[in-house]
Amino acid sequence: MRDRTVWQALARGRFLVSAWPWRAAAYMVAGVPAGVLTLVALALLLAVGGALSLVLVGLPVLALAAFAGIPVGAVERRRLRLVDAAPAPSPHRAPPVTGPGSWALTRAREGATWRELGYAALLALVLWPLDALVLVGAVLVPGALLAAPVMLAVNGGTSTKVLKSWTVEGWPPAVGVALLGVLGLAAGGYAVGAAAGVRAAAARALIVPADAQTRITELTSSRVRLVDSFEAERRRIERDLHDGAQQRLVALTMTLGLARLDAPPGPLAEQLAKAHEQAGAALAELRDLIHGIHPRVLADYGLAAALTDAADRSPVPVDVTLDLDVRLPPAVEAAAYYAVCEALANIARHSRATHAEITGGWARGLLTLCVDDDGCGGADPERGSGLAGLADRVAVVSGTLALTSPPGGPTRLRVEIPCRPSRPAD
Repeated sequence: MRDRTVWQALARGRFLVSAWPWRAAAYMVAGVPAGVLTLVALALLLAVGGALSLVLVGLPVLALAAFAGIPVGAVERRRLRLVDAAPAPSPHRAPPVTGPGSWALTRAREGATWRELGYAALLALVLWPLDALVLVGAVLVPGALLAAPVMLAVNGGTSTKVLKSWTVEGWPPAVGVALLGVLGLAAGGYAVGAAAGVRAAAARALIVPADAQTRITELTSSRVRLVDSFEAERRRIERDLHDGAQQRLVALTMTLGLARLDAPPGPLAEQLAKAHEQAGAALAELRDLIHGIHPRVLADYGLAAALTDAADRSPVPVDVTLDLDVRLPPAVEAAAYYAVCEALANIARHSRATHAEITGGWARGLLTLCVDDDGCGGADPERGSGLAGLADRVAVVSGTLALTSPPGGPTRLRVEIPCRPSRPAD
């Protein structure tokens, strides 16, 4: 799963070997110069404005200081992307008319302007020193311990000072101190990640509009309701086709078959035979349609069984290796199933492959499926292969679809859908 926040990354076991510690460190490091520059700018504006206020020239400068939080907020919302991928729109509305006077009046009436000013003051006086303190404790101190053997070698191998007050004598203690530094760096990575998460949460609370998260949550909820509605409608159509139209076609086929047996040889018997064959063909097409809407094996036995069944029906030999011991939400299983089936259909029609493979499974909240083939490659979603539509379908359940298909092959289709299990597999 592609983690969207540093907190999600911290909850996973591979945090230290991912890019998130570096992103968190970059966020914290950038906060130090940002805070220092904000402190200098606010101090200069207040000093100059206060000194010149006696002659009224300083009043515009003081007014400018009141709006100093606006550019700070804009920069901080962009910096949030390092540790929080959730949207951070501007809380400011457009002035009713153009011009500096209308802009200043609009901004002065907005609560967001004063929240951003408060955040700028907090950044200048409190946050950047805390950022620096965290970085020193989490990176510089373990780094100094890690460098103990190097410093010992530089000093001739006798003794060296670590952290000014700690003297290390000889190689065994130096190696021990270095190992302690490695552990300190690992712990520091988590500390920097947690500090960046807290820092980002504070920034989001002050400089991101309060209703932004509400709108995002409502959009997600609306999408879930839409998916559930489509799934309920799909089940209704499948039930109506199975219990209604299919049964009528079965009865019609049987009636035509009996009439064909009772009819004397001649033109009438030939017409009845044609009608019987056409009714049988229509019944077969209807059964294929019902199976295509939502195969019964998918609903009854789950995604692994449905994909195995799809692989068995493929004209290209397909190996299936799946680690799916849970049942997933119906919308997720349906989206994943149709993505794989479309991939198998494209392999049979276009790839000239002799072998394909389906691999993947569910782990730690992420369903991952890969479809590989040894064909000629060169698949392009822009050329009407149906993959663009599948990508949209997978995106509805918050998933992603990635295609790698260089000319000459091989081709890999990878589907990733974050989800939680609904129950253990049967």
